[in-house]
Amino acid sequence: MPGLELFGSSNSASTNSTIVEVPTPAAAAAAPAPSAPAPAPAQAEEVNTSDSETSSEVAVASVPRSLAAPPAYYNPRFDPKNFLEGPLSWNPATRLRQMLARPGIVVAPGICDGISARCALEAGFDCLYQSGAATTASRLGQPDLAIATLNDFVQSAQMVCSLNPVVPVIADADTGFGGPAMVARTVTQYARAGVAALHIEDQVQTKRCGHLLGKQVVSREEFLTRIRAAVIARDSIPGGSDFVIIGRTDSAQVLGMEEAVTRLKLAAAAGADVCFIEGVRSAELLTATVEALAPKPVLVNVISGGLTPSFTTQEAEALGAKIIIFSLVSCVAAVHGIRAAMQSLKKTGTDFTSARGMDPKAFFEVMGLSEIIKLDAQAGGKAFEVV
Repeated sequence: MPGLELFGSSNSASTNSTIVEVPTPAAAAAAPAPSAPAPAPAQAEEVNTSDSETSSEVAVASVPRSLAAPPAYYNPRFDPKNFLEGPLSWNPATRLRQMLARPGIVVAPGICDGISARCALEAGFDCLYQSGAATTASRLGQPDLAIATLNDFVQSAQMVCSLNPVVPVIADADTGFGGPAMVARTVTQYARAGVAALHIEDQVQTKRCGHLLGKQVVSREEFLTRIRAAVIARDSIPGGSDFVIIGRTDSAQVLGMEEAVTRLKLAAAAGADVCFIEGVRSAELLTATVEALAPKPVLVNVISGGLTPSFTTQEAEALGAKIIIFSLVSCVAAVHGIRAAMQSLKKTGTDFTSARGMDPKAFFEVMGLSEIIKLDAQAGGKAFEVV
């Protein structure tokens, strides 16, 4: 499969096991006796040898490939130096890599639907975040408890990315929705939808919002399998894709910060472009995380009332974070605003107060009315000469 060569050789000799050479007793006996006892190793490999093997100088032991550290992923095309110069690309994934390579923090407000995405673009944000929790709430009216599917997320991403195809969209991909094949399919579908980056996490399939309690995580190896599958899928996209893979761990609340940092170091070695620890509880821990994972960029997720302190963008940048997302900023605002409007309507019998003077045309202007009218006129249409 294209992309495998970036992890090292994938020939038949190394498909199932890694070959390790271990000296046999015969070889040890043939060696000259040292003048002083040599210090014993901390732990030695034990190999069962038959009588026929005792005449050999070396025995070959087969060690499961999963126990041997694979070579670190490296793709010279993704060296940050390649994205430092020149104008920002029209390709959203390339543009995001340029933003990551250059000074300044990337600020991505969480959006939940077309209205919130339009509002974020109107406010001037140059990157958006499609939150899994927000998408689940907006599309399904359900909590973030592994209820939304890949199709839900992709359909939402297609709509959001179409509003301004140049602006990078970072999208939540939960656990990848299954095993390696499904993770690969997720990457392919997201890239085709126009998404610039996704994050894959190490929670179990029955996951939950990262700021809820009771989380469970998979083993390191299963997490790394997800990351490797995502990287292989990205590198298999014809023509070469700059799609950004973000490794996310939720293990800090389950296994501690040390394990969380270790997992992200391994994810980076497996090809993750950005590291994301969910639920960093203090400025000191964020700084330590950034230092431990350098030079990989670190993403921090801020949710008001969540596990992570409510860092401002300026504070997060000063602490070393390269990306800051505000996952529920639009969802929570929507709940407050819509709830107040509904209560007002129920109480007063009119929506005059909650509308605050916004008529239908003003509302549609936020949704891109002028752009559509202009396009229609340029094409020779006359349907919207008067609106």
